[in-house]
Amino acid sequence: MRTSPSAPPHSNRAPQPRRPAPVGVDQPRIEAAVAEILAAIGEDPGRAGLASTPERVASAYAEFFAGLGQDPLDHLRDTVPVGDRTGELVLLRDIEFRSVCEHHLLPFLGTAHLAYLPGERIVGLGKLASVVTTLAARPQLQERLTEEIADTLETGLAPRGILVVLDASHGCVTTRGPRQTHSSTVTMASRGDLALPVARSEIIALIGGTQVVR
Repeated sequence: MRTSPSAPPHSNRAPQPRRPAPVGVDQPRIEAAVAEILAAIGEDPGRAGLASTPERVASAYAEFFAGLGQDPLDHLRDTVPVGDRTGELVLLRDIEFRSVCEHHLLPFLGTAHLAYLPGERIVGLGKLASVVTTLAARPQLQERLTEEIADTLETGLAPRGILVVLDASHGCVTTRGPRQTHSSTVTMASRGDLALPVARSEIIALIGGTQVVR
């Protein structure tokens, strides 16, 4: 498991660099590139079975990478003040997600578990899942995705503590190279009060055994 250094919610922790604003998915350009790839592997891009493949791949890429055109913080704008009743913990388990590994452009599938100790505000539970979906819909590394989710929750909610755990199966491990079809990767990021080992262990016990979506 990968754990980020402990930092209080309102620390002077350096912000993560923002990615450049996307210009949109150029589907005709993707179609041309896919046709060239098919020709490069020795196939005939014009044969019946492949004639529509470039268009299908372009459409799939537009879906896979839709998060490049979204700011995940938008999901956390509509928060609710909780006053004196902050509660001890919010834990949303088993959020299914799909992303694409930026090294081989192969998918990785898994589940995310998000926990936070509310500060002054909370947000609808569905918005937490939307943060995961948006950040996953980009070329990603699981390690970075875990940190980006934690950073977004920290910025958007200013909670007293955060714990993010991802458990995923990677196509670049299961279908090529080592071909470890039953392996999964677990990553973790923590902030504030939930960076303490005792607090993390309690939440991991509440999460239970992680289970990869296959």
